Amino acid sequence: MAITSSAKKAIRSAARKHVFNLRRKDALYDTTKSFMKALATKDVKGAEKLLPAAYKAIDKAMKRGVIKGNTADRKKARLAAALKRAQG
Repeated sequence: MAITSSAKKAIRSAARKHVFNLRRKDALYDTTKSFMKALATKDVKGAEKLLPAAYKAIDKAMKRGVIKGNTADRKKARLAAALKRAQG
C-alpha cells in the first residue's frame, strides 16, 4: 500500500492512464480485426476503405506508447501485404 501522498497520486494517475491505454489498444485490435475480416470475406473494396482507419489506430497507439515504433511499422507492413495479396 502506498504511504506517501505522491505515491498515492501516482497510483491514481496510473489507473487513469491504464484506462486510456486499454481504450487505444482495443481500437487497434478492433480496426485490424475488421480489416482482416473484410479480406477473409473477399471484400477488397471494403478492406481498402478500412486500411486508413487501421493505420490511424496503429499510429495513435504508437504515439501514446501503447506499442513500440517497430511493432507499429511491422503491423502496417503486414496489413498492406495482406491487401496486396488479396488484390492480385
